[in-house]
Amino acid sequence: MYRLLSALTARAATPGGWAWGCGRRGAHQRAGLPPLGPGWVGGLGLGLGLALGVKLAGGLRGAAPAQSPAAPDPEGSPQAEPLPPQEQPLASWSAQTPMPPPSRRFARAIDSSRDLLHRIKDEVGAPGIVVGVSVDGKEVWSEGLGYADVENRVPCKPETVMRIASISKSLTMVALAKLWEAGKLDLDMPVQHYVPEFPEKEYEGEKVSVTTRLLISHLSGIRHYEKDMKKVKEEKAYKALKMMKGTVESDQEKEFKEKGGKCNEKNDFVKAKIEQDTDAKGRNLKPGKKKNDFEQGELYLKEKFENSIESLRLFKNDPLFFKPGSQFLYSTFGYTLLAAIVERASGYKYLDYMQKIFHDLDMLTTVQEENEPVIYNRARFYVYNKKRRLVNTPYVDNSYKWAGGGFLSTVGDLLKFGNAMLYGYQVGLFKNSHENLLPGYLKPETMVMIWTPVPNTEMSWDKEGKYAMAWGVVEKKQTYGSCRKQRHYASHTGGAVGASSVLLVLPEELDAEPINNKVPPRGIVVSIICNMQSVGLNSTALKIALEFDKDRADVS
Repeated sequence: MYRLLSALTARAATPGGWAWGCGRRGAHQRAGLPPLGPGWVGGLGLGLGLALGVKLAGGLRGAAPAQSPAAPDPEGSPQAEPLPPQEQPLASWSAQTPMPPPSRRFARAIDSSRDLLHRIKDEVGAPGIVVGVSVDGKEVWSEGLGYADVENRVPCKPETVMRIASISKSLTMVALAKLWEAGKLDLDMPVQHYVPEFPEKEYEGEKVSVTTRLLISHLSGIRHYEKDMKKVKEEKAYKALKMMKGTVESDQEKEFKEKGGKCNEKNDFVKAKIEQDTDAKGRNLKPGKKKNDFEQGELYLKEKFENSIESLRLFKNDPLFFKPGSQFLYSTFGYTLLAAIVERASGYKYLDYMQKIFHDLDMLTTVQEENEPVIYNRARFYVYNKKRRLVNTPYVDNSYKWAGGGFLSTVGDLLKFGNAMLYGYQVGLFKNSHENLLPGYLKPETMVMIWTPVPNTEMSWDKEGKYAMAWGVVEKKQTYGSCRKQRHYASHTGGAVGASSVLLVLPEELDAEPINNKVPPRGIVVSIICNMQSVGLNSTALKIALEFDKDRADVS
């Protein structure tokens, strides 16, 4: 071996031994650079010796060849790898070149939205958060930030499954709407027609009627988690007084402007008197400290309920807090009663009927939350204790409120659901120009009804809106030229033990635009889920939707 190496190095060292005009040294000399020294020859010999030694040793041992560079040692230093085919740089766009992929078209919106979510996550201290965005029915971005399971360091990803809380109400609305479309459900019939187990009600000695329509829009008077009627009524009265005060001040300001800004002592006196009276009433009506939902015992029930009828015993004998139709009182228990109505009107168990709907909508990862089944990619849920330490939430059983807040899902499934609703809402506008369009899961007139704000309601997550039928809706509005323009959108938020969520649909404004070259759904859908409670996400979802809408307008 030694003699062989010596011969090779000697041959290499002889100027006439090989054709020096080719190879690396020849190129070096042709370039006019200084001649390479004898050290280069020694290096060549050393390299050849090592290579031959490894080969010879492997052959003698009968061992497998050395590991291929294509399969590097996992613990070795990182190596530069070629980009996979879909990530190879594309040529500049031409008539023959396809449009850039969605992730590149919306790169600015994705970067901006990711930064926003990081800020929200850091501000509230959320362990994990997952976001999904679709544009015109196509998912263009989904990403997880932080951890789905802090203890085991499992990161969030688009497939992470979390509690969607009150978005479950919007899912239940689809079941009610399908039954209504099929003629199996009358929205204005007293609920006792379907569920005689729910007793007839009186309010202040007067017999009143609770209907399915009133239950859907939280106008039935049925309580939420707070059982103290006095506290609820005081809080409602206080809010109404504050609103009235704001209206009076607004009217006075308007009158003042109409009179050219002139004011006299009489007007000042009247204004001061109204303010004094309003403040006095406010002091008298100001409610005591009211518990929030997460301080209510019923939110942490551990009892397993076999069906919706059995769940009614939690609240069916309680008095109504308000006369049906007169006041908005958000109530998850109202949706427990709606689940019982679905069962009786459909002839199926509520969960079986919902699984059929999820199958139709291709929502294959959306299921009721139960502790026993193995649910892949399910996150853990967290809260901060009194010492501001992150802890696991206590075990809860949501079987008493499947319809109002008991489902698990992913951002991808929620995007599918949002787009199915948007398609049904818009497909009627396209029928004249596209006769071959498939029907929506719900009829256009049904979706218009669902997304029409209902009088006497509130939208707690956006004061500009009203509650409709299992969705909050903000209508298009612009008061002044070149000023704030309020976009039309529909959304629902969710808050459960250890979880927060939002699903927001921002339809494209199609009124003034030709739609011959477009097909539904047209608009932005955003879904966000988080494994910590009390995180307001609606305004974040709206900002993200507007970012993508801006990029979409720039591209089109």
